Amino acid sequence: MIDYKRQTAYNTFGDFISVKRHEREIPAQQMAETLGLSPGYYCDIEKGRRKPPERALLQKLIETLRLSSEDICTFYDLAGKARSEAPPDLPEYINENQVVRVALRLAKDKGSTDDWQRFIFDLENRQIEGG
Repeated sequence: MIDYKRQTAYNTFGDFISVKRHEREIPAQQMAETLGLSPGYYCDIEKGRRKPPERALLQKLIETLRLSSEDICTFYDLAGKARSEAPPDLPEYINENQVVRVALRLAKDKGSTDDWQRFIFDLENRQIEGG
């Protein structure tokens, strides 16, 4: 079940990847090499002096840090926030689905948090019931 009320314990994208890297006991130098970045550039990402990398490197980070499904949501949310954009896992889906764009605009203009909570509940129950 998606926890739409979850509050992240991480202030920034950099904080998040730093904590996860330490949990996996991966030295920063090794992480930089894995991503094909200079150690200084990678350090700047963790310190918030540079924005999160592009989608291909984000995917490599997810794999290297072996993030859970919930962590991946937090990861993308923080990456989007750091870039002042939508979370990077969503624009392609939004752009490919007109009904999603219409729903988002309608919700922006007339919707409420309660409407979205009911929508999430309905989708989750449909999945559980096999529909």
